[in-house]
Amino acid sequence: QVRLVESGGGLVQAGGSLRLSCAASGSIFRVNGMDWYRQAPGKQRELVAAISSGGSTSYADSVKGRFTISRDNAKNTMYLQMNSLKPEDTAVYYCKVVVDTTSRLDWNTYWGQGTQVTVSS
Repeated sequence: QVRLVESGGGLVQAGGSLRLSCAASGSIFRVNGMDWYRQAPGKQRELVAAISSGGSTSYADSVKGRFTISRDNAKNTMYLQMNSLKPEDTAVYYCKVVVDTTSRLDWNTYWGQGTQVTVSS
């Protein structure tokens, strides 16, 4: 089994910064794509940022230039540096990771438990 542990959420004033982490552990042979999603109250979960195994990144238009996704493959850990935070960034942030647990390219998707980010105006 694979476990994802998120950390780094909290309460911050508008214009401030937070750094989220998502650490994967367990039966991991290799990690493919790693993504950050968020879900605000009453809204659908949306993709915020993604990073491939090779390090290619993509971002939602709403966070481009403010958020930076990165990963440490040696630690199976992904990060989301969030700068210039706005009240509309308030949401529960989830990490999603695609993992090969058997070395036979048997890919499975795992989700973190979510971490709350609240940005006050």
